Order: sequence, then C-alpha cells, then structure tokens
Amino acid sequence: MSEKQNISNASMSRKQITRRRFIASAGAAALSFTIIKPSLVRGTQANSKIKLGMIGCGNRGTWIASLFLNHGGYEIVSAADYFQESVDVFGDKFKVEKSRRYSSLTCYKALLHGGVDAVAIESPPYFHPEQAAAAVNAGCHVYLAKPIAVDVPGCSSVAESSKKATSNNQCFLVDFQTRTHEFYREAVKRVQYGEIGRIVCGEASYHCGPTWERLYKFLKDTPVDPDNRLRAWGVDRALSGDVITEQNIHALDVATWILDEQPIKASGTGGRKRTIGNCWDHFSVIYTFPKDVIVTFNSKQFGQGYGDILCRMYGTSGTIDTHYFGEVTIRGNMPYKGGHVGNLYTDGAKKNITDFYDNIMHNRFSNTTVAQSVRSNLTTILGRTASYNRREVTWDEMMKANEKLEANLQGLKA
Repeated sequence: MSEKQNISNASMSRKQITRRRFIASAGAAALSFTIIKPSLVRGTQANSKIKLGMIGCGNRGTWIASLFLNHGGYEIVSAADYFQESVDVFGDKFKVEKSRRYSSLTCYKALLHGGVDAVAIESPPYFHPEQAAAAVNAGCHVYLAKPIAVDVPGCSSVAESSKKATSNNQCFLVDFQTRTHEFYREAVKRVQYGEIGRIVCGEASYHCGPTWERLYKFLKDTPVDPDNRLRAWGVDRALSGDVITEQNIHALDVATWILDEQPIKASGTGGRKRTIGNCWDHFSVIYTFPKDVIVTFNSKQFGQGYGDILCRMYGTSGTIDTHYFGEVTIRGNMPYKGGHVGNLYTDGAKKNITDFYDNIMHNRFSNTTVAQSVRSNLTTILGRTASYNRREVTWDEMMKANEKLEANLQGLKA
C-alpha cells in the first residue's frame, strides 16, 4: 500500500488522506464501503496492520517489540536509537530495512517522517516529553513508557501533548500495567464506592535488589565517556529521574489511583549505598493528602532478601491490600477476595498494546491514561524534591518552582 491513497466522492474529490489520518478516521460515517475500495478498509487483510516505529531499541524496547508483533495488529517498520549497534541488532531481529534504522540524539525525527502510523517510546525517561511532542506534531499515535518525564516541565509537556493528540484524533497511551488488571480495577472501584469506609492512612513501598548492576561497568571503565554516561542512564539522576520516579512510581501510582487525589505536601529523606552514578538507592517519604490522609512511602534498591511493590490503604471499615507480584484483596466489613495477579509485568503490557490497537481502530481518543500518569509522576517528583532538600515541600511550591533537570549530553552526536 502507498503512503497516500486517493479517496473520492462528491464532497471529497481528489483529496489525499495519509495512512495515519485514515487510521484515525476509519469507520467515520463519511467513509462508507460504497465509497472506499474494500482493500483500503481497516480490518481487511490488505490493510489491517498499524505501521509502528520503535524509539529506543534497548532491552525493554526489544522485549516489548516482540509483544507488539505477537499481537498481530502491528508491523514494525522503523527503529531509532542513539547507538547504531543497538538499532542494528533490533533491526536484524525484527527485519527492519536498513534505510529505516536511525541513530543519533535526534534520530527520532527521521523516524517520524518516514511513514509510521504510531510510535512506541522506550528511550530513557529524560527524552520522553520531547519525543512524544514531536510524535504528536507528526500526526502519530503515541505509546509511551513510564515514567512520562523526569521533572515538572516534562510532565506539563506530556499533558499538553495528550490534549493536542485528543483534539487531533490521535491516541496517546501510557504503559502502566497495574491499571489493566481486573483485580486492581475492581478493588479500587469498591474502595472509591466507600466499601472500606473513610480512608485514614496508607502505605506504599518498592523494595528490590540492585537493578542496574549491569550498567556499572560502563562508568567503572570510562566514567567521563559521553556514550558510556548514556549507556548507564539508569543510575543518572537527570536521565532516569532517580529511582523514586523511574521505578518507585509503580507503587505511588496505585496510591494516587486509590485516593484519586494528588498530595498536598511531602517531607522525606534518603540517600545511597552504592558508589556508581548519582542516583539514590533508598527513599523514605511522608505524604499528606486531602482530608488529612497520611501515606508513608519507602523504597530500597540494594541488597538481597525481601522484595515487593505494594500499596495498602486503611479505612474505617476495611483495608485494600495490593501487590504487583502477589494478590489484590480487600479485608473488612465488605471483603473482596480478588486473587493473584499472575505475570502482571507481561500481561499488563499485552493488555495495553491491545487497548492501544483497539483505541486506534475504533476512534477512541479520550486518552484517559495520561492525566493519571501526570499526577503520579508529579507525586514522585514531590517526594524526590522533599527528600533531596530534607524538608517539607508543598505541591504548589513544587509546581511554581517548575524545576528542570538538565542532563549532561555534552559530547554526544546530535
């Protein structure tokens, strides 16, 4: 199929519609089977796959690309990554034409103008807002990894990109796995209906081992090398947003989802045990939400032993208890048995990929995942800011400061 198809009738004589605009408008009343050739209609064998470009071809980008392909509704047609070797390994694996493999800091721009309907953004979080904005401006649907950004300006940018996408009939989905699961959804709905009574307090935590050990070698060998700094993005504060934003957001996203509120203020502390990079590896934060609801949060990213991603909220007549790798239940006067969530990491991503496809195919552009993601992302930034400064910081103070993290990109090829 060519990039543009001539579709004509009395009111649309000789008008050319691009493939991605056709995807956004497929099924509209103005386009009927009596007007359009059957071979051009979405859902037919000749025209059923979405042309997907992958921005970020590292471990997660490669992993999730396989899920897109396994879905059956996508065709991976182009790939972009700063590192040529990464994009070539990816391209060979997914049979991407060599002419559609791009590398540099701004490689995503060439990808966006190379005939894609949608993009999956799996690059380091620092780059998410700029890449998402460019994708929306290019007319593409956007599938964005969490966290959406590393700072307040970045969160604001993603919020604006989502609004623009909605007005342009484009899909914009943020990939949080917990929100896709039936047990989480049902339990949260019951709590918001009041089935555990008035929520008084809660807790959230994210405990794991040294996630980024595989990156240490780059900074140990040549820590000033610009390419190695980028390779070790997971232990770089500006590139990742620090552990509270890059990883711990999973727990805090559930907390803000259950409460359906943003915190008023936070106080915190933390630090780091490791000597590689400038990210912390443990945080302890106390959040104050509306109605004097106190939520304590703590995380660690070192050592062995206990590991979990959990959120509990304690109400006057019950407790909701959620675990990313375990069970979701409600105990109390109106219990909910729930159950084990299974392989949420993979199954949640599969569900989001399916939802993304269905939203595009059925012209659903409300993009409801974004506002929740902005809220939880800003919640992590509030906790991070309070912890760095070891003092109480209010939400309004954080938003007014509008602090931007600046990554050291000196020496990298543009």
